[in-house]
Amino acid sequence: MDVREKIIKREERGRKIKTYEWKENEQKKCRNRREIGSRYESIAASYLEQQGYQICEQNYRTRTGEIDLIAVEKGTLVFVEVKYRTDLKKGDPFSAVGKKKQIQICKTALIYLMEKKIATSQPCRFDVVGILGENVTLIRNAFEFYTGKS
Repeated sequence: MDVREKIIKREERGRKIKTYEWKENEQKKCRNRREIGSRYESIAASYLEQQGYQICEQNYRTRTGEIDLIAVEKGTLVFVEVKYRTDLKKGDPFSAVGKKKQIQICKTALIYLMEKKIATSQPCRFDVVGILGENVTLIRNAFEFYTGKS
């Protein structure tokens, strides 16, 4: 059943359509957020390339989550999370990468390693790029590998 059919059924039952309009606006916001995210991930990728990283993949997705950038720096495989904030009203970009997000990134990285058949001896690390307004900041080895299990 597509969205239009759902609207018709709601109208038949006498329900208001405002819920649909809200969902449509939310979908537009999601597209805009994704576009904004892609733009700043590209800025981060350019910054990392200037720092000597070689970008391998952008927006690697699995059912467990997404890794914004995957790169190699001096023989080390680097999984990079990119966070953008226009200002500090919603907090520092780095504070958005809490334990839950770190676990999600680690699980996704593990799937990446298995999928690409990368040896467990391959050195890896997790970096975070924070973009606050126009300022780009890189934290190398921002967190350790952790899946939430002891």
